[in-house]
Order: sequence, then C-alpha cells, then structure tokens
Amino acid sequence: MFIQTEATPNPATLKFLPGRNVLGQGAMEFLDRDAAARSPLAARLFEVPGITAVFFGSDFVAVTKGENDWLHLKPAVLGAIMEHYMSGEPLLSDGEAAADADEFFSEADAETVAIIKDLIETRVRPAVANDGGDITFRGFKEGIVYLDMRGACSGCPSSTATLKHGIQNLLRHFVPDVIEVRPTNG
Repeated sequence: MFIQTEATPNPATLKFLPGRNVLGQGAMEFLDRDAAARSPLAARLFEVPGITAVFFGSDFVAVTKGENDWLHLKPAVLGAIMEHYMSGEPLLSDGEAAADADEFFSEADAETVAIIKDLIETRVRPAVANDGGDITFRGFKEGIVYLDMRGACSGCPSSTATLKHGIQNLLRHFVPDVIEVRPTNG
C-alpha cells in the first residue's frame, strides 16, 4: 500500500492520501481521544504522541500535530494508517457519521441561502478539500454568513485571509445580500 502525503497551508497539518475511499461523502473531525474512540483509525492516530486532531475527508486523512516535528511523527502516522487499512476494520465502529450541526436562517432568506450553499458546495469546498480541510454552511443572519471550518482550515494561519478575501469576496460578488463571512466555533 502506498500512501501519498501533501503539505497544507496549515504547517501543523499534513494530508495523507491512502489511494482509496476514506469517508466517501462529507467530513468528520476528531479533536481528542474521547471523540476518536468511535473510529478505529482515529483512535490509532491519537496513539501517536503529539497528534492533536484527525480529520477525514472523502479520500484523505488530515492529521494535525502539536509541538512535535513532522520528521518524527510522519512515519508513525503512515504506519497507523497502513495498519488500519490492512486490518480491514471499518472507519467507524458504529457505522454512522455524525450529523452536522443545525443550520440557522430565516425562511425569508431561503432563496439566498440556497445560492450561498450552492456556491460553497461547488466552488469553495472542493478547493478547501485540496488543502486538507472542509468548510460548511452553518447560518445566515442579517447579511452575515456563518461557516464551520474543520480539518487543516481550523487554526490555519491563512484561514482568516481565506474567509475574508476569498470566500467573502466570492459570495458578495454573486449574492448582494451578503455583507460579511464569519467562522463559527463548530
């Protein structure tokens, strides 16, 4: 089994591509050992000293480290991912992905929200997935779009620039009702 690695804009996060389906659709993030208990792969990765977060995308695993050096962590992470796929264990022990958090917006804004969600799904999420992260719509209120940033996007030094100069400009261009874009806390 050959696992490719890619750097992300977040220097604390590396993207691992096992060359096969990881989550399929959607995304999942594990921010501690307790949350990782429902996934044999995430639990294995948290056994590597210095790992602080694990994120599953459709075909990749993004792993975030603390202070440790990737030079020492990368072989252990590669080994944990390889061991998981060779074991034949499922990605999730309960077989189900967690449901996304509830969205909030006024019914009067439903048409605007549909356009915002379409732009996020077709233009933003694919680009962000390439960087080992995910951005999902959470809400729209008084001209402000609230987005949930996960994976490499969470805590990335360039995430503010991505939100303000990339996503906000895109949405404001196509949706005049959008005034600002803000991150949520998950």
